Amino acid sequence: MNIGEKIKRLRIRNGLTQEELANRSELTKGFISQIERDLTSPSIATLVDILECLGTNLRDFFADGVQEKVVFTKNDVFETDNPNLKHQVKWIVPNAQKNMMEPIIIHLEQGGSSEVEDPHEGEEFGYVLSGSVFLHLGNEKHKAKAGECFYYKPNVVHYLSNAGKSKASVLWVSTPPSF
Repeated sequence: MNIGEKIKRLRIRNGLTQEELANRSELTKGFISQIERDLTSPSIATLVDILECLGTNLRDFFADGVQEKVVFTKNDVFETDNPNLKHQVKWIVPNAQKNMMEPIIIHLEQGGSSEVEDPHEGEEFGYVLSGSVFLHLGNEKHKAKAGECFYYKPNVVHYLSNAGKSKASVLWVSTPPSF
């Protein structure tokens, strides 16, 4: 196992610079750099401190365990129906709310709409798979049909509604997760 390379991957995954990790673990940037390049090895106590700053521990760091799942199948999908709003939401990546972005597929029946979302930080993207939808952004209303997409910063109240007489389906991605 290449300890330095693994520490570097964890640091980058956590969005930290070498200097930020050094400050958090009360080390120098130069020492973190030397560890990452395998020019030196930290003591166990120092490694424990570094790993704590990276949100892990010795056991998990050295575990050869299960790799993070990358491909998801229809068996992984979690679905909910909302008969009042006439929609079905499919979470296509399980536990995505712990990630940086959360993709769903939403099916809107005729006259259906998504939940009304309050303004929040982040960005949202949608690709209309079938039918047509209205994207409501505050007092504005934008129409998108199959094969078209939308992208916006959700800094106003927002939601989708079905714009047609047939079912509409949208691949919708929110970052950070908000569904």
